[in-house]
Amino acid sequence: MSVRKDRRLRRLSRVLIANRGEIAVRIARTLREMGSTSIAVYSEADADAVHVTMADEAVLIGPTAPAASYLNIPALIAAARATKADAIHPGYGFLSESATFARAVQKAGLTWIGPTPETQELLGNKLAARRAVADAGVPIVPGLLVAVDATRPGDATEVGYPAMLKAAAGGGGRGMRRVEDARQLAAALPAARREAEAAFGDPTLYLERLIEPARHVEVQLLGDRHGSLVCLGERDCSIQRRHQKLVEETPSPAVDAALREQLYASARQVAGTVEFENAATVEFLVDAEGGHYFLEMNTRLQVEHGVTELVTGLDLVAAQILVASGEPLPQAVREAIPRGHAIEVRIYAEDPYAGFRPVAGTVTTWRLPSGPGVRVDEAVRTRVPLTTAYDPLLAKVMVHAGDRPAAVARLRRALDEMLVGGLQTDLGFDRWLVDQPGFVSGDYDTGFITAEWGEGPNLTAEETALVALAAEQARASTGAGARPLRTPAPRTGSSLRPGDSAWARLGRQDGLRR
Repeated sequence: MSVRKDRRLRRLSRVLIANRGEIAVRIARTLREMGSTSIAVYSEADADAVHVTMADEAVLIGPTAPAASYLNIPALIAAARATKADAIHPGYGFLSESATFARAVQKAGLTWIGPTPETQELLGNKLAARRAVADAGVPIVPGLLVAVDATRPGDATEVGYPAMLKAAAGGGGRGMRRVEDARQLAAALPAARREAEAAFGDPTLYLERLIEPARHVEVQLLGDRHGSLVCLGERDCSIQRRHQKLVEETPSPAVDAALREQLYASARQVAGTVEFENAATVEFLVDAEGGHYFLEMNTRLQVEHGVTELVTGLDLVAAQILVASGEPLPQAVREAIPRGHAIEVRIYAEDPYAGFRPVAGTVTTWRLPSGPGVRVDEAVRTRVPLTTAYDPLLAKVMVHAGDRPAAVARLRRALDEMLVGGLQTDLGFDRWLVDQPGFVSGDYDTGFITAEWGEGPNLTAEETALVALAAEQARASTGAGARPLRTPAPRTGSSLRPGDSAWARLGRQDGLRR
């Protein structure tokens, strides 16, 4: 996508990135291509982080705790003023959907790169969005249109069980709980409120009826202040754990041309409830009969935006910056036609054998895949300790090919090339996933991991012995500590090879050198 350099665009010559990790690196790269200065912020724990060295300038904003650093609005505004920034890009997570932050940015005389505060207030808040969208005639998941209140149990009873308890102010699975009855609801409320408050600064919760089986499908929107609004394809995000996405692909294997048009029409209706501009994603549940229900609108860039970029050839961050500078959407965006198939898997510092629990530690080996049709967005530096204070996302491995079977084969090859040493990750799970018949055929839903993985595949005695051997080798070669890293990999001279049943079931050993 070409970038025109005129007076309005040059105004955004210094952009502060109010985030960390791979998304901060991602934004800094686009800013460099556009000729703009990137300004990173970092906490004390992130002094040696990759995003700090990738940016042109960097500012310390506070201690490790997010509330004192990446969620600290006065500190972020002060950093922008000190560095003479003229715009702020919030990335995703943290304050990216905070109308309060967006207004503070504007009040400071800076440009907010994202949907307006008014849009965020109406549609970024999940509860407010449900009310607005229902009024517009878009089907919504049945549930409450007011905050859940333990003092009014009748409200929850009207929803029915099982149900989903959700945070109104954010996404990413934070503050979400499945509840089977009123007793579970009462028990879940305090913890969910604390989690929502810590992640988004807002403890408000609401309740929706649980729809299952279902696919989680979302539509990417881009709009400008001149009236243009485009849908850039849909993404399937149904492979999830703890209500957090693990794998995304476009197009969705479950969406045909007729359903796609219905999703596009509903997404446009949602955007039409406000004066929409910049990037956002409208998320839907699609039931077994093909009916779709509005879930939420994410008024920000999505973690999975890269797969849309692969099939369209666009730079969505550049488009965001252009729109924020007052530019109309370029013709390349307005006429973009998705081509081929793209899949993303997220590499997390998590233990898939312990409910995908986040883990801390130090990466000692970090070998990334490459080659035709492979893209990796990451921000990992070996020998730098990782904390569980932040999201455990380490990298996003993305592939693009002419069709879905070719994309799955390319993803399998890419995961075979990747090595992570010293830290348990979900890489072995990802390698297991791409051999599962349900995933290979595209016949899966949001309950896939629970049904097919559970706490991990059952091991034979031989495979259990291989786990112990692999863990011993991992400790010896990477200093990974005493805890087994769970999934064995083939060694030179071993009878276990890619393609063997044990390999297909267990995947690559996280933390093992070959």
